[in-house]
Amino acid sequence: MQGNRKRDTRPEIAVRRAAHHLGLRYRVSARPLADERWTADLVFSSARVAVFVDGCFWHGCPEHFSAPRTNSSYWGPKIKRNQARDAAAAAALTAAGWTSLRIWEHECPLGAAERIAATVRDSIAQGGG
Repeated sequence: MQGNRKRDTRPEIAVRRAAHHLGLRYRVSARPLADERWTADLVFSSARVAVFVDGCFWHGCPEHFSAPRTNSSYWGPKIKRNQARDAAAAAALTAAGWTSLRIWEHECPLGAAERIAATVRDSIAQGGG
């Protein structure tokens, strides 16, 4: 598990490149809420939007996840904890007035970047930044 990256994964970099190509500027691997330990992959501070690029296996993608066949007594609870942490992060962001977006690794990077851009624009238009 030590070899698994926390940041700069291929899906994350692809989404960042697409978002940058659309003219979006953001902070990478930053804490949107200073008192929380977790970080978001892309943070738009002025718009109050936090983006998480999640792996289908690690976060239990509803479309692509399949239960692990080996060491399932470890991986099952581990993935459930990841999902609970994701839900807690989304709830904390919502309570603080932020918008959180979850992008799955299987999504088209350009489509994901367009969804991010639309959310950032909407947030700014509503007075989020």
